[in-house]
Amino acid sequence: MRSRSVSDVVLSGVVDVPAPPARLRADWERDIALSFEPGDVEPLPLPRARARWPDYRHCVQAAADWTRSLGLHDVLASSDVALMACRGARYHHDGAQYGGAAFCNLFLSDDKGLDVHFPATGHRIPLVRGTALLFDTGQPHAVIQRHSDGFDAAHFAPDRECTQVFLTWELSIENIDIVRVLGIDFDIAPVTASQLEEEQVWWRGAPASVWPESGRWRGG
Repeated sequence: MRSRSVSDVVLSGVVDVPAPPARLRADWERDIALSFEPGDVEPLPLPRARARWPDYRHCVQAAADWTRSLGLHDVLASSDVALMACRGARYHHDGAQYGGAAFCNLFLSDDKGLDVHFPATGHRIPLVRGTALLFDTGQPHAVIQRHSDGFDAAHFAPDRECTQVFLTWELSIENIDIVRVLGIDFDIAPVTASQLEEEQVWWRGAPASVWPESGRWRGG
């Protein structure tokens, strides 16, 4: 296992994507209402959605064009894609499960007054249909109400229109273009990495997580 730095680069933009069909959006809302709690980020069935989504390829092409504009060439073509949804998102990092990847996200829902917030870097990005993001999985982040200071489950009650659906790609963190764009440094703690059996994010010399309401680091 290799050690690496966690990039504080967060890239964002807005691309032109059509709204998914109304019946498909209704299916997503029903699935979210049945199984999602405030703060949950979970997958939706992509193969089922693609069968009823004429503009799916347009969305993928828009994301591919955006990443190419960043100098990433055809990185999406060789990356796994999933369809995800959230009713807000508690502060978290994904480094323990996806430490070998960066995320590229394309949001498909209309503006519902929500932001993606990266507390350690200060980035706060409004979520509108077509918002595209590229960031390090080890960087803490959340989906919160636009004028709030942190995650509050009460802001995402079932009677509120506050869900977001997005496509996400896992991009290999060792891709030379990802390394360059995000400024990743490798082998910064080889002795520690050689003793680990699973991916971890370390802070102040120990495995670390974040407080789900604020995004502040804890541990170390």
